[in-house]
Amino acid sequence: MNGRAVAIVGGATTKFGVRAATWSELAQEAGAALFRAVPDLEPKEVDSLFVGAAMPERFAFQSHVAPLAAEQMGIRPTRVIQRTELACASGQSAIRSAYAAIATGLSDVAVAVGIEKMNLPSMSEANSAMACVMDRAWDGPAGATAPPFFAMVAQRHMLEHGTTEDQLAAVSEKNHRFANANPNAQFHEKTFSRDKLLHLPLVAPPLRLGDCSSMTDGAAAVVLVAEELVHRFSGARAWIRGTGQYSDFHNLAHAGSLTDWPGLRRASAEALEMARIGVHDLDFAELHDCFSISEIVEYEALGLCPPGEGGRFVAEGRSDLGGDVVVNPRGGLLGCGHPLGATGIAQAVEVFEQFAGTVPPARQVPEPEWALVHNLSGSANVHSVMVYRRGRSG
Repeated sequence: MNGRAVAIVGGATTKFGVRAATWSELAQEAGAALFRAVPDLEPKEVDSLFVGAAMPERFAFQSHVAPLAAEQMGIRPTRVIQRTELACASGQSAIRSAYAAIATGLSDVAVAVGIEKMNLPSMSEANSAMACVMDRAWDGPAGATAPPFFAMVAQRHMLEHGTTEDQLAAVSEKNHRFANANPNAQFHEKTFSRDKLLHLPLVAPPLRLGDCSSMTDGAAAVVLVAEELVHRFSGARAWIRGTGQYSDFHNLAHAGSLTDWPGLRRASAEALEMARIGVHDLDFAELHDCFSISEIVEYEALGLCPPGEGGRFVAEGRSDLGGDVVVNPRGGLLGCGHPLGATGIAQAVEVFEQFAGTVPPARQVPEPEWALVHNLSGSANVHSVMVYRRGRSG
């Protein structure tokens, strides 16, 4: 995109988990945490607000959430205020929209916040809401919610490439270990050995409980500013250097191969070309591990390893500290939980904090320069990618 360069100058997340807090209270928490984390920012300076929220109408029985979030956060937007909804990529969509607004001059200082309250008194009602992400009229009656769909992906990957349950567990073990060094992660205090993961209950064979991200409450927020204003903020910067997005189907009848995700290949290629780097220039990546098999397929679609070798890639430690590229040092969706609208923004917070060198040593990537964030949504039919660089001006 031509226009002004844009940087994230700070961010914060709430605690993720099963929370007693309401949607509005999560917005308050995110706002308070953000202004503590970015002390150079005054609420009156924020001219735009972008709110990532997937299904507040069903989870929180609340619509028109952007002005609600602004009020709860103490912000009065004067230029742009909007909500972005793209299921699991709603948060990254908020960042992309804020980036586009600043780059084109519609905004100078914007906050992107993601908020989701997913845990309801009735779990059956919450699960029914999740079915709305798919093609409700056609795929819904067939039971094609997320766990069965990604179970089919895993079954097919095993058939085509010999991927094993142990390799699936290797993804979850790595990400939960990183989450043990992330105080805001839902499973921060729980340890998961490979053996424990392999003996957890089956959800949708071959996926076990530890292979599936959780229904989670949480919020996260970042501040984006135009290049000419960055000097007013002390500390690190995460410059947005590339972005890409692609959608190729919605109804599962049009999915094609379950193990080949061309949407991710195209979205990441666009983002990396815009950043003028290759995938092997990345120091770390925040990938959308809604299920353990997702991360394995994503290695392959990104070009980190050849098709069919994603299971070996993780089993050999190539996506861990000391490997080819560190994947999900935040703890991923598996370790942190997955509050739909907040996930993409929490990933961006991780990028900023990794660049700033403020994360615990157990998950700090050594001297990171480049990072990639990926979110998928629906039945892996939409892929959204952003590329960040540390400490570089326009």
